[in-house]
Amino acid sequence: MAKDTPPRWDRKMQQRLARGEAAALSELYDRFASLVHNTAHRVLEDQDAADQVTREVFGYVWENPDAYDPREEGSLRAWIARLTRRQAVHRLRQAETRALAEHGEGSAEELEQKVRRAAVAARADYIVTSMPTPLREALDSAYFKRRNYRQTAEHLGVTEDEARRRLRLGLQLLSTAHTRPMEGSPPPGQGGSPL
Repeated sequence: MAKDTPPRWDRKMQQRLARGEAAALSELYDRFASLVHNTAHRVLEDQDAADQVTREVFGYVWENPDAYDPREEGSLRAWIARLTRRQAVHRLRQAETRALAEHGEGSAEELEQKVRRAAVAARADYIVTSMPTPLREALDSAYFKRRNYRQTAEHLGVTEDEARRRLRLGLQLLSTAHTRPMEGSPPPGQGGSPL
């Protein structure tokens, strides 16, 4: 598939949202609500704040379906995940800045470190859930089950070379969580929500 051609479901969903079909929003919510809520909760570590971010993200998508450009954003899922991370990191930065100003605890540097760690963790979670199943299973076997590549190969029923390849590719994908630019700040000259 060409890079500039969005998946058919994404294109149809965007068209339905642009026409104002409430059923489209419901379908989109059913499909991505857990991704949005879990990502927001991972960053904010607060159920109510994650609920609020979930409402804000789906509200934004409903009101701005044309903001999604598949040539720039990739899949609809990836776009929604990025919106969620930006909004959650923005809320975290606001809350931590307010706490710093009110209570004087910590420093601006500590605040930025906390925000960066939360953003990287949320991106890593998204990468793991988005990677192909064979890579995810290999990482799960090696990391969570503490198996070496030989044991992972045996567990997955693949060759040792294939197990090493899957582990290497999975780790390469995960390493991008640290190399992406920081999200969560509004573009220069704009205040408010980054959505």
